[in-house]
Amino acid sequence: MKMKIVVAYGGTSPEREVSLNSGRAVCEALSHKGHSVLLEDVLSPKEFVQKWHTFGADGVFIALHGDWGEDGRFQTCLDAYSIPYTGSGPEACMFAMDKTVAKLLFSVEDLPMPEGSIIHKGFAAGRREEEMLKRHGALVVKPNSGGSTVGVTLAKTEEELISGIENCWKAYKNENKALVEQYIPGREITVPVWEKENGEVIALPAIDIRPHVGFYDYKNKYTSGCTEYICPANFSEETSRKIGDIAVLAHKSLGCRSYSRVDFRVTDEDKPYLLEVNTAPGMTATSLVPKSARAFGLEFGDFLESVIKVSFSINRRF
Repeated sequence: MKMKIVVAYGGTSPEREVSLNSGRAVCEALSHKGHSVLLEDVLSPKEFVQKWHTFGADGVFIALHGDWGEDGRFQTCLDAYSIPYTGSGPEACMFAMDKTVAKLLFSVEDLPMPEGSIIHKGFAAGRREEEMLKRHGALVVKPNSGGSTVGVTLAKTEEELISGIENCWKAYKNENKALVEQYIPGREITVPVWEKENGEVIALPAIDIRPHVGFYDYKNKYTSGCTEYICPANFSEETSRKIGDIAVLAHKSLGCRSYSRVDFRVTDEDKPYLLEVNTAPGMTATSLVPKSARAFGLEFGDFLESVIKVSFSINRRF
């Protein structure tokens, strides 16, 4: 059945440009599948829900990244107005966005994670972070509630650690926590998780992310040609199954619905370390979920249609 879909994109976060690209890609793919699609640049949840009745649409495809578009606030407003939307509900979005909370929930399931600590705004790195730096040789510093690798620093010295923490506050003015984690040498791996229409939750093929220069920062992530993507990633069947199982368990531990993307570092000895779960992963031409879906045998438009069917069905049950 063809539907009228509003693609919510844009927003006001530092990830706005990525969201604009995601929204356009989603709009184009759904239009090619015969759906009637409206692009709506959402500047506040309140304005959107007040305007909803003018669209005459069946539901919302959320292509917002960061801030209130991804942390559960937008989803809460849509729930309040009984508006169907794609992806996870407010609680799962909030848990995934707050990396500190997510790590606590992952620890309940005994999922493997890098050693880490939290720096609150107004405080400096202390003895624990200095000892971590000496022990591991390098640390990753990132905003606790950020995404798209905005404000992320790879710190190999105390000066870079201090600078990395300051970079978190510059990247996100409303951020009040910086996450400092052990850097895991090895491969950057991501695994999309997909809820099929029969309710089964599975891991799609893992993607091996190989930047040509440096680490997987914003430039390497969103500049065409800067990074090589290998999908499916070249792992043994046992390792692939283990990474997929962890991805699905991470997705479920946060209460995610419909789809997500789970990020890992995997050592040269094939030991996986869970980093985070993204409830609204990018959908641009260089994004990872579409690459994995294609490797699984799902074209982009077919994958989006499945996400919509499952999401709208779930939303109507809650």
